[in-house]
Amino acid sequence: MATRFAAFGRKLAVTTLVVLALAAFSPLGNLLLYPLESRFAPWDPSRGAPDGIIVLGGSVDTDLSAAHRTPVVAHAADRLVAPAELARRYPNARIVFTGGNSNLVSTEAREADYSAPVLENIGIPKERLILERNSRNTWENAIFTKQLVSPRPGERWLLVTSAFHMPRSMGIFRKAGFDVEAYPVDWRMGGRDDLFAFTNTGADGLRRTDVAVREWIGLVTYRLMGRTGELLPGPGKD
Repeated sequence: MATRFAAFGRKLAVTTLVVLALAAFSPLGNLLLYPLESRFAPWDPSRGAPDGIIVLGGSVDTDLSAAHRTPVVAHAADRLVAPAELARRYPNARIVFTGGNSNLVSTEAREADYSAPVLENIGIPKERLILERNSRNTWENAIFTKQLVSPRPGERWLLVTSAFHMPRSMGIFRKAGFDVEAYPVDWRMGGRDDLFAFTNTGADGLRRTDVAVREWIGLVTYRLMGRTGELLPGPGKD
């Protein structure tokens, strides 16, 4: 604003504040999240027992866990809680946790190493856990997990991840040639009734908008890279 472009600077500042207010208090985050979270319905157990359960990382903060030498669950705790219930319900199913270190500057800390004790403490025996600890993103989750478990034709595998992340994850696993069934968890909004709901807590609105925008960017990027077969993968599509 201290230059000859001060008028443009003032307009840019006002526009930025308006967009920030919309992201914080308007239904913008919900409108962006709903198409993601509603894409796959909750898994139907009437179809029979699965042969395996794949749990995507993203719950444990590897840096904080390494700093404090104990697992720090910072996000999406449902991704760790749901497998415990599935393990009790289906005692013959194999359970795979896939997650390494997604930081740009990688360290020796691996999410699988810190998530395993959490899963064991909530009831999954250590001998049932298969850990994939080298993946850095969802594409590598799919590739490395497939190499690790070598799924056989006709086997049924569940994929456990956040509902907003499920479309991209399913598209990636299909592209990798690993046929999985969606088991969404960790919803961030209630459903269609919340589509046009305003919030009086700006931080909540900003979090929802941030999550949704990042996921839409991921969907576009992975589609352009050829790592998914369509922009918004859905049920029964390749």
